[in-house]
Amino acid sequence: MSNDPLLQPFQLKHLTLRNRIIVTSHEPAYPEDGMPKDRYRAYTVERAKGGVALTMTAGSAAVSKDSPPVFNNLLAYKDEIVPWIRQMTDAVHDEGAAIMIQLTHLGRRTRWDKGDWLPVVAPSHHREAAHRAFPKKLEDWDIERIIKDFADAAERMKAGGMDGVELEAYGHLIDQFTSPLTNELDGPYGGSLDNRLRFCFDVFKAMRERVGNDFILGVRYTADECLPGGTGKAEGLEISRRLKESGLIDYLNVIRGHIDTDPGLTDVIPIQGMASAPHLDFAGDVRAATKFPTFHAAKIQDVATARHAIAAGKVDMIGMTRAHMTDPHIVRKIMEKREDDIRPCVGANYCLDRIYQGGLAFCIHNAATGREETMPHRIPKAAVRKKVVIVGAGPAGLEAARVSAERGHEVVVLEAANNPGGQIRLTAQSERRREMISIIDWRMSQCEKLGVSFRFNTWAEADTVLAEAPDVVIVATGGLPHTEVLSKGNELVVSSWDIISGDVKPGTNVLVFDDAGDHAGLQAAEFLAKAGAKVEIMTPDRSFAPEVMAMNLVPYMRSLQKLDVKFTVTYRLEAAEKSGNQIVAHVGSDYGGIAKQQTFDQIVVNHGTIPLDDLYFELKPGSRNLGEVSYDELIVGSPQSVERNPQGAYQLFRIGDAVAARNTHAAIYDALRLAKDL
Repeated sequence: MSNDPLLQPFQLKHLTLRNRIIVTSHEPAYPEDGMPKDRYRAYTVERAKGGVALTMTAGSAAVSKDSPPVFNNLLAYKDEIVPWIRQMTDAVHDEGAAIMIQLTHLGRRTRWDKGDWLPVVAPSHHREAAHRAFPKKLEDWDIERIIKDFADAAERMKAGGMDGVELEAYGHLIDQFTSPLTNELDGPYGGSLDNRLRFCFDVFKAMRERVGNDFILGVRYTADECLPGGTGKAEGLEISRRLKESGLIDYLNVIRGHIDTDPGLTDVIPIQGMASAPHLDFAGDVRAATKFPTFHAAKIQDVATARHAIAAGKVDMIGMTRAHMTDPHIVRKIMEKREDDIRPCVGANYCLDRIYQGGLAFCIHNAATGREETMPHRIPKAAVRKKVVIVGAGPAGLEAARVSAERGHEVVVLEAANNPGGQIRLTAQSERRREMISIIDWRMSQCEKLGVSFRFNTWAEADTVLAEAPDVVIVATGGLPHTEVLSKGNELVVSSWDIISGDVKPGTNVLVFDDAGDHAGLQAAEFLAKAGAKVEIMTPDRSFAPEVMAMNLVPYMRSLQKLDVKFTVTYRLEAAEKSGNQIVAHVGSDYGGIAKQQTFDQIVVNHGTIPLDDLYFELKPGSRNLGEVSYDELIVGSPQSVERNPQGAYQLFRIGDAVAARNTHAAIYDALRLAKDL
C-alpha cells in the first residue's frame, strides 16, 4: 500500500472512502428538465473512473418549488428524479467511488420570476445583491412546509442509491436563518443563536427520521462570514461544535466568507491570481476545535497543496473540484506516479462564470469536460498513421498537435515566433493572469513526450508546408488585432495588444475604446493605469467587459477602481483626428442624439481580431476537401469525410481565431473535435 497521505482510505461512519480526494458539490448546469440524464451521468462517472474517493454531485439541488433554480439545478422535489439518480449512483458505484448529493433551499438567493413564479422567501425582507429579489419574510407554515420538503428530498435521494446527503447552508436559506445579518424573525427561529440554529437542526432531525442512521448526512456551511455584524469566527466555532454535538450529522464541510455579492463569492472561491488555499488553515482550526471529520475545498488546484492539507492534519478529506473539471483522472495519475501528466487547473474560472451567466460549465482548456458522450478524455490510437502538419503553436495548434500525436501520427508544428503560446503568452504578461501560461506549458510537455517536432522562427509559406508531404494540414495561425473600426482616424489608434506587449509606450491621458468586451481591453487599461495614465474605458454596450464575466471581473475592478479608472457605457467612438500633439475623439451613441468631442493623447481600440488566413487560402486549392468541414460530422463526433477535390493531396482545416475571433476554449475545442478522428 502506498504511504502517500492522499491515497490512504478514510472511514466515514460505515462508509469506507478509498482515498482522501473528493469532488465537492457543484452544479455544472447539465440537467435536462431538472433531471440528471445522460450528459450529467457521463460527467459524474468520468470522475469516478479517474479514481476519486467521493463525488458529490448536484450543487444545490432544489427541495422546494419556491426555491427555483438559477443555475439549471436538479429538481430534488420531483419523484421522477429517483430513477435518474439510481442510474447515476449505480454507475459511480461500479467504478468504486462513493456518491453524495447536495440539497438546498435557496431562500433569497434566487428570483421570483423563475420556475413557477412563487415569492422568494427568507427570514427577513433583505434582498441579496447578487440575485436582486426582495423576499417575503417566512411564516410559520412556510417553515413547516420547507422542513418537510427537505425530508422528502432526502428520502428520494436514499431511494436513488445515494450514499448520503449534504445540506448546502452557506449563503442559502439555512445560513440565512443562522446569520444575524439576514434573520429578523421573532420567536422560536429568531434572536438568540439557539433560535437561529433551530431551523438547521429541525431540518436534520426530519431528514434523519426518514433516512435512518445508515445514511451519511453532512453540511457545507460558513464558520466565518467575514462581514461586520455577521457570524464571526468565535461564533462559527461554537456553531461547529453544536453541529457535532447534535449527533445528527457525520461531517463538516467548512466554508469561510459570504456569497451575496460577486466580490464575496470570488473570495470564497478564489480565481487565478488570488492566493491558493486561502481558507485551509481556517478549516484546520475547525477540525482542531471539533475533532470531527472535516472536509474543505477552495482553490486546492494542485496535488502538493492537497497532500499538505491531509499530511498536516488540516482536514480529513480535501476537495479538488475545479481541478477535476480540468483533469478527471488526477487520482489515477497519482497512483501511476504520473503527476507531471496532470492537466493543471489555471483558475480561469470559465466553468463557474459560465454557470452564473446561465450557460453550461466548461473548462477553459479541457474541452471534453461536460462533453463526455462525444469527446474523449483519453485519446484512442488511429488505425493508420498519418503525417500531420500544423501551422501555429498557440492553444489551438498545440491541442491539435497533442491530440494528433496521441493518435499515433507523425506531427510537425511550424511557428513563426520563437516561443509557443500565441495570445496566451500575451495574456500571461499580466501578473494576475500568469497561471494561463500553464495551458501552453502542459501541452508543450505532452507534445515533447509524444515526439512532436517543433520548428520555431519559421514563417510558413505554402511551399514550406507542401515540402513536408502532409496527409493533413491544420492552420492555427490565429488572428491580428482589428482596429479599423472608425469612420476617420484609424491610423491614430493603437491596439490593446500593443499596450499589453509593451510595443507601444503608454500615454498619459488615454481612452480605451472596448467593444469586444474581453480580457484584453481591461488588461490594457490596467497596464496603462499602473503606468500612471489617466484612463477612461468606453463601450457602446450597456455594460462593460461582458465576455470577462462576473467572478473574473472582481480582481479587475479592485485594481482599476483604486487606480481611479473611469468607466463609460453606451457611448461609441466614431472617429478620431489629430490636433497638435493630442487626439480629438468624436463620440456618439447607438441610441442616437449624441455628438460630443473629448481630447486624449492616446486612443486604444479593443475590437477582437481578424483571422490571419492567407496561408489557408493558398493551400485550399490543393486540398481534397477544399477546406470544407462537415458540421454534421463535427457535431456528432465522426471523422471528416468531405471529398470535393479527388486530385487533392491532403485534408485541410483551420481552427481557432484563424477562423473567427472567439476564445481559448473555442480554439481548443476546435482542435480536439477535429484531431481526435484523424
